[in-house]
Amino acid sequence: MMPVNTVLEKSNGVVVGAELTCSLWEENKAHRESYSADWHSVSLKTQPQDRQTMNMNDDSRRETLSRQWQARPLKQICPSGVFRVGTVERGVREHQLLPKRKTLPLPIFTPAELGVRLGRGAPHSEEDLYTFPTPDGVCPSKRTVDEITRDLPPVKPTLMEFFKAPRDLGRSMSQEAQRG
Repeated sequence: MMPVNTVLEKSNGVVVGAELTCSLWEENKAHRESYSADWHSVSLKTQPQDRQTMNMNDDSRRETLSRQWQARPLKQICPSGVFRVGTVERGVREHQLLPKRKTLPLPIFTPAELGVRLGRGAPHSEEDLYTFPTPDGVCPSKRTVDEITRDLPPVKPTLMEFFKAPRDLGRSMSQEAQRG
């Protein structure tokens, strides 16, 4: 059973928003299993487009004209992980979402003889595996400080003069200065 709910939003007789939601429910009585899913399939909303406005004023005729362009973003999400996003005018682009499961789709650890059991060839040998060097704390490309600073120009310190900045007179100070 798959009921579909549609919600339309109108303003002055024009559709400015639409939302399509789907619900799926299946039951297998023989295996005592059931499955249900709810998702927002399509969402369309008319909204003002950012930084696309025009304002004109004519003071001699006392006329003003303002116009704001509108964008109609369209978003569609499928339970299979396909995500389409774009605008009605320019079209949509399709993206594949990552699964939202708490477990990975494949097991992390698989038996070594899995390839043999499935008829895909011999199991891996130790020669097939890349040997990583054991960490010993030694950096082979390490350079001394003299080698690094050899090509740099010498540092010339500049003479810095410190002086006292004039202070602003506060209210009490200015009153005392006026009195003498």
